[in-house]
Amino acid sequence: MPDDAGQRRARRTRVAELANVQDGVISRRQLYAAGLTRWQITAELRAARWRAHGRQTIAVHTGELIGRAPYWRAAFEAGPRAAIDGVSALCLAGLQGSETIAIRVSVPRGARVPRLRDAVVRQTRRLRADDVVPVGVPRVRVDVAAIRAALWATSDRQAATLLAMTVQQRLATAEAVGAALLQVRRDKRRRLLEAIVLDLLGGAHSMGEIDFARECRRRGLPAPTRQVVRKTATGKVYLDVRWDDFRVVVEVDGAQHLLVEQHIPDALRQNRVAIAGDTVLRLPVLGLRVAPDEFFAQIAAALTAAGWSAAA
Repeated sequence: MPDDAGQRRARRTRVAELANVQDGVISRRQLYAAGLTRWQITAELRAARWRAHGRQTIAVHTGELIGRAPYWRAAFEAGPRAAIDGVSALCLAGLQGSETIAIRVSVPRGARVPRLRDAVVRQTRRLRADDVVPVGVPRVRVDVAAIRAALWATSDRQAATLLAMTVQQRLATAEAVGAALLQVRRDKRRRLLEAIVLDLLGGAHSMGEIDFARECRRRGLPAPTRQVVRKTATGKVYLDVRWDDFRVVVEVDGAQHLLVEQHIPDALRQNRVAIAGDTVLRLPVLGLRVAPDEFFAQIAAALTAAGWSAAA
């Protein structure tokens, strides 16, 4: 079918509308999807109406890339599954007082990693589809970006500053940042970030303030015994919460448990109780603040496995 003037106008309109919301840039993939051929794109470039900025990025003008256009370019050039990440994503979301020299781009493990000017592309096992904002420049959500930025920070001080700025500037709540941190399983800075997030949440509450027993009643769980003293082969052990009939123990870890010097005694105590026959669950205060349903579901599962019935 011949390419008539109406079709050409329709294509130009689609391209102009898309480029307008993408700071004047568009990817070759998007141009092909709009109906343009490789030869038509080449003709626009040769006529100096458009300008190429890499293998995938086309500007519908001949000037420099400004505004968010460099971020669009970095995402286009890194591939269809790429997302702006870390401090770069925070800057896109409006973070004030922090700058990034090179745009940080994340791609899934196994994806191609191109070398780009003014951008750094890295593979990460942590990039998930639901982490990426569905509109605008492909970037990870603010809460996820804040945690990644803190993990990748050059110092502990910078990590703390980035988390504090994100919450203080109301780009994300402390609860959302804490929930994102729960997705991090292993990292040398994880415990530090837990302590920082707890501070942003207003500090760790005591068991009396949380009223663990009241929360159990609200969820239909049996009332536990609090501050239990158990005798083991090596002496007395003080437990936060225990259901004596079911031999289920919950240890609530406050901020002091994040300290390295406290972590080993806690582990030894837990092991002694487990050896004596109890099921021991750990409930970090951070988890209690940002993911209570998940943790109480585990407690209910442990009680059920020990013979408790909700219908009883």
